[in-house]
Amino acid sequence: MSASAAPDFVPLWELATRWSEFLRPGMNSYDLWRGIFDRIVIPEEAVAEFGRSPLRKLLVLAADWCGDAANTVPVLAGLGAAVAGMELRVLDRDSFPAVMERYLTNGTRSIPIVIGLDERFRELGHWGPRPSVLQAWMMANKATIPTPKRYAYARRWYAKDRGESTLRELLEAVTSDR
Repeated sequence: MSASAAPDFVPLWELATRWSEFLRPGMNSYDLWRGIFDRIVIPEEAVAEFGRSPLRKLLVLAADWCGDAANTVPVLAGLGAAVAGMELRVLDRDSFPAVMERYLTNGTRSIPIVIGLDERFRELGHWGPRPSVLQAWMMANKATIPTPKRYAYARRWYAKDRGESTLRELLEAVTSDR
């Protein structure tokens, strides 16, 4: 698949890991992933808005070692559980390089990338790798703030945001052309 060719999402969906199988003891940062998933509350208005949208499948390129994925994918899994007829599945970033090449961020394999699909596996849009405000801060401070301090800031930002930016931006990404 070339970087511009649309993937066939049906077989990718079948190969993707269900959330219940992805979130497991032994994965990197399991306690963080599990803790966020157990505490996430999807606002009723978000459930209603996503329920009215054509979005039914969240196909996520991620890896269990990724801090941004650990802070956003559990929120999206909570969304998938809260909205009737919606499901989230995970593709390992490194196992699907051709798909990852299609969704590069500034030329890099940044994750997570969430591909929103309708019931017929048509792409509605994609989102990632992090909320735009945090992404802008990370890029602006990449050269001046050491990585550990940037990631500590990001973790605090995610904790304060509680997934609201991720949900809002994903909804915009999958409904902007409608």
